[in-house]
Amino acid sequence: MAYFRCSILHMKQILLAACIFLMMGLFNGANAQQNKLKVTIDHVALYVVDLEKEAGFYRDVLQFDTLAEPFHDGKHAWFTIGPGIAMHIIQGAEKPKEYFKNNHLCMSVPSIEAFTKRLQGFKIGFEDVKGIQGAVTTRVDGVHQIWLKDPEGYWIEVNDAKH
Repeated sequence: MAYFRCSILHMKQILLAACIFLMMGLFNGANAQQNKLKVTIDHVALYVVDLEKEAGFYRDVLQFDTLAEPFHDGKHAWFTIGPGIAMHIIQGAEKPKEYFKNNHLCMSVPSIEAFTKRLQGFKIGFEDVKGIQGAVTTRVDGVHQIWLKDPEGYWIEVNDAKH
């Protein structure tokens, strides 16, 4: 009988220790979540040859709102591209480069049809994901998307995803 009481006491001690370790882990997990560094996007930057041409494209075609340009050096254009997110276009590249389609910016619009009509009005070509000119991709989730390049060759995906 004494052996049985010892075993129960031992089991209670093990159970108590397990509960303490579990609670410590939960509290440490909560503290880790509270102390987790949250990283957010502030801006993206494009390095270009022709600032005016690039800025005109993003201002006039994509209709991005301009932001005050703090440097006032004629080599920067700033735009807002989302809540609290900016795009900086910086002049100084020696020549345009070729980029892979998978290295792109992605923008969403309410209607791909309306947007493609806008592009056609500006005589700007677009393609589907496979490179078929004037075509629209319909993804498996039903989202429609097109691909185009800005004047210096940066790829842009435009889709009608509802976030």
